[in-house]
Amino acid sequence: MRKRGRPALASSTASRRRVIRLINDLPRTINSRIVSLGATLAPMNPNTLLPHDSTPPATQTRSVIPLWLKLAYTAFLAVLIPVYWANYGPTNFLYFCDVALLITLYAVWTENKTAASMAAVGILLPQVFWCLDFGMQLIRMMKGAAHSGMTAYMFDSNKPLFLRGLSLFHGWLPFLLVFLIARLGYDSRALRKWTGLAWSLCIFAFFALPPAGAKLADPNTPVNLNYVFGLDDTQPQQWMPQGVYLVVWMLALFSLAYLPTHLLLKKLATRRNSR
Repeated sequence: MRKRGRPALASSTASRRRVIRLINDLPRTINSRIVSLGATLAPMNPNTLLPHDSTPPATQTRSVIPLWLKLAYTAFLAVLIPVYWANYGPTNFLYFCDVALLITLYAVWTENKTAASMAAVGILLPQVFWCLDFGMQLIRMMKGAAHSGMTAYMFDSNKPLFLRGLSLFHGWLPFLLVFLIARLGYDSRALRKWTGLAWSLCIFAFFALPPAGAKLADPNTPVNLNYVFGLDDTQPQQWMPQGVYLVVWMLALFSLAYLPTHLLLKKLATRRNSR
């Protein structure tokens, strides 16, 4: 019995010694692990611990568009939208300028530079021509001549003066967009995004909305939306087949309006960033 008990006693003693050794080494082990972890974290920039698309709280709350401008623009649209809807119908909001007007509302509140850039690419150059034509109409009015052209409707006495006054946004919206681009920056993806949107609107207007010269029950309902049937709302163009004209018109919008505006805004943004 003694011979059998001695090995068991020796084994039990060895186990107790190992446990005591582990307990004695535990503080030193924990301390070495802490030192190793601290050495790993020390070189790290706290900003790298943030998610890829997040920004520090101070940056997130900083606004570059004045609140008064956001409220004033929203108030204007709160008046324009129901008035336009009642007088022109919902399809009026498919004009490029009205689409840009709504996109700008989103850009103003979210301070999204892509949205502001899209609206700028789409309407800056066309609105310059609107302003020039409006100036020509004023000269014609002073001379007593008949009105014709894209802004002739602004001098149509059959339309309420208040309704025509709301359309003056064509004159100041380009300046607002330039201001937004100056504050938010320019996103070069706007050319592709706006072109896709504009071409989709053209195709929809060509196949689904009244053509130029259409006789409608309500004369205020828009026809020839975005000039997809020609530059004259009273009759379709006669230069070429209508389908061919649509393709030519879409390519002309891209090459003569959107692309030059994009190149100019991109150049100005690059110059500004290099300062």
